[in-house]
Amino acid sequence: MTQYDDMLQNDPVLSKFLAVSESPRAKGVDRRGFMKLTGIAGGGLVLAFSLKGKVISEAMAADEMTGGADLNAFVQIRPDNTIRIYAKNPEVGQGVKTSLPQIVADEMDADWQSVVVEQAPLDGARFGGQFAGGSLSIPMNWMSLRQTGAGARSMLVAAAAKKWGVPAEEIKTANSMLTHGDKSATYGEMAADAAKMPVPDPKTLKLKDPSEFTLIGKRLTGVDNHALVTGQPLFAMDMTVPGMVYANLTQAPQIGAKVKSANLEHIKSLPGIEDAIIMEGAGAPGAFASFNPAGAIYLPGVAIIGNSTGAVLAAKKELQVEWDNSGVVNTDTWSEFVKQANALKAKEGETVTGIAGDPDPAFSNAAKTVEGFYTFNFVTHAQLEPNNCIAWVKEDGTVELWAPAQLPDQGATAAAAMAGVDRSKVTLHMMRIGGGFGRKLANDFVVEATAISAKIKKPVKLMRTREDDTLHDFYRPGGFNAFWASLDENGKLTGWKDHFISFSPDGKVRLSGPPGAPPPKGPQKPSYYPANVLDNARVTQTNLKSLTPTGPMRAPGDNTYGWVVNSFLHEVSQAAGRDHVEFMLEVLGEPRALGPGFGPSFHTRRAADVIKKVAEMSGWGRQLPQGTGIGFGFYYSHQGHVAHAVEVSVDANKHVTVNKVWSAYDVGPVVNMSGAENQAQGTVVDCLSNMALEVNIINGVIQENNFHQYPMRRIMGTPEMEIAFLQSEFAPTGMGEPGVASFTPAVTNAIYEATGERIRQLPIQHQGFTI
Repeated sequence: MTQYDDMLQNDPVLSKFLAVSESPRAKGVDRRGFMKLTGIAGGGLVLAFSLKGKVISEAMAADEMTGGADLNAFVQIRPDNTIRIYAKNPEVGQGVKTSLPQIVADEMDADWQSVVVEQAPLDGARFGGQFAGGSLSIPMNWMSLRQTGAGARSMLVAAAAKKWGVPAEEIKTANSMLTHGDKSATYGEMAADAAKMPVPDPKTLKLKDPSEFTLIGKRLTGVDNHALVTGQPLFAMDMTVPGMVYANLTQAPQIGAKVKSANLEHIKSLPGIEDAIIMEGAGAPGAFASFNPAGAIYLPGVAIIGNSTGAVLAAKKELQVEWDNSGVVNTDTWSEFVKQANALKAKEGETVTGIAGDPDPAFSNAAKTVEGFYTFNFVTHAQLEPNNCIAWVKEDGTVELWAPAQLPDQGATAAAAMAGVDRSKVTLHMMRIGGGFGRKLANDFVVEATAISAKIKKPVKLMRTREDDTLHDFYRPGGFNAFWASLDENGKLTGWKDHFISFSPDGKVRLSGPPGAPPPKGPQKPSYYPANVLDNARVTQTNLKSLTPTGPMRAPGDNTYGWVVNSFLHEVSQAAGRDHVEFMLEVLGEPRALGPGFGPSFHTRRAADVIKKVAEMSGWGRQLPQGTGIGFGFYYSHQGHVAHAVEVSVDANKHVTVNKVWSAYDVGPVVNMSGAENQAQGTVVDCLSNMALEVNIINGVIQENNFHQYPMRRIMGTPEMEIAFLQSEFAPTGMGEPGVASFTPAVTNAIYEATGERIRQLPIQHQGFTI
């Protein structure tokens, strides 16, 4: 099993929803790629990965006719020494539009100043899987993009060697130049000759040793940064098309409700309003409880169409809708879930989802046992850019979309189904995404825009408000964990039991997927730390029936499981009278790599390294003033090993001030140090927000609707941070998710160290704290 296969297997959201047609494995092609180099009109060199020979032949023919071939994941070297590199995946703020081309350019020995980066078009047949999620953009493309650059360099060197009559191994490359003695040429000058060279076998390519990297590991500014700060149109919200109108869809607060009546004539009479339409919706009401990015479903409501966003949103304030609630299916109430969970917490789950050894004898022979019960509520994604999409269902049966989609192919598939056309008739333009965190893995907003455009026969820009987004999210699931641990006379952890209480539409447990990541909504397995490193552990689960829509949120499953696990481990170490860092290292045991079932690269040595690094950075064990404490957390998530230490001060009113954060990451070689640091810093700010936030459900209705009720962290609340990267020899992973799971417990453990009060509920204000 390859690392690529492992990562998809261990991310059920992506493995389920990545179209098979996009998967290189389905075509029998090694991910390292089959490289093809061809000439481009006017001279030059095109280097590409091809999944089908037919694609190459068609691209070459198109090149001859149009002056430029649009190939899969390709690099173009132009005669003017410009190097054009396509970034294949959506940019969602994680920096891949810079880091992916950076990998290619390094292996090419390209001058970064001569590189022009463009967003690739959506085309699964030519580019393979194109998505933003799972922190997979770097690991899935690392080797193939390195071979792209190395292949181009090899062809250029071969061309120069032939032209100059010198051995290829004597030619040096740097900054888009080839040199041998007193001979030199730019890549652009040699590109036409390079295109005539034999295609190198990928197995023969010599990739750089990490010590030879000139761009990888450096701090490079984002390729879109100038456009961002000068307000250039990069986002779907910025786009306009000829004849476009603007729309908003007001939907029922409860799943299953429909429009009974609305003051449509009044809305149509308002300034700038062209129409107001009752939209019947699509899909059975129960379908909305399951996360389905390719599903052509949307909730009923009233669409207001006008000549500007302002006119539409002004009219929305005057919209009066009477809802028919006879078909309502979701009557969830959070307080009822809490009651049910409390009745179940003393029991182990009815379904055993993971066993390692047998913990029962360990408990029978324990010198001490510890137990704890943890609760966390639902939260919304609250991404800065509300969901929006431009959809144009045309008279000729084609559909064109401009969408900030994390799973763009699934969005195009859903739009095709909504419009009743073949998928081949849909073009989706991948726009820069103004924050996603997993919310824009769903494509409900794409479907809604398509449905409205199909009805009014015009291009339409659908704009959601913050209230629309908050009331109709796929929320991070809430949940409950009951833990039991046994200790021997030396304070060593000998047994572990975890009863996870989560949710599913039918109340049943399905044995796949990480905790909290639907569908299903949260089975746990012994492959999740710390059960995976213990000899005697049992993880069980009970699900409560819930029809509240849930979906993946940054580090799905891990973002809550990392908190409960680290919190309880700290509780156990305190009960044992042990130093927490020493206890954590003992739990990991001897240095060893765990098998494929535990992910491709979980290694206890790497875990110990980041734990020790954070202890060193933070001065673990030093004397602190009264009311101040340092907390610690470690977790393995999305192929990354990450530890955090956090120092907090707590005043007499239980207000928590985060003084400093120390973070250590082992995510393999870091591609763009600037981007990696940004992601690490963003992790801290995001987690500090979420540990103090929740959405409450009463009768299936979310009670919070905007930032006045759901206050995100502001810049003044950003603590001092020190971040270290351990550049290990392992393959790289992404940075968006690995650090999330271990940060929140570092804060709550620090609160315990400062006050002696254990945080067992999120958000922390349920225990009287503010942050």
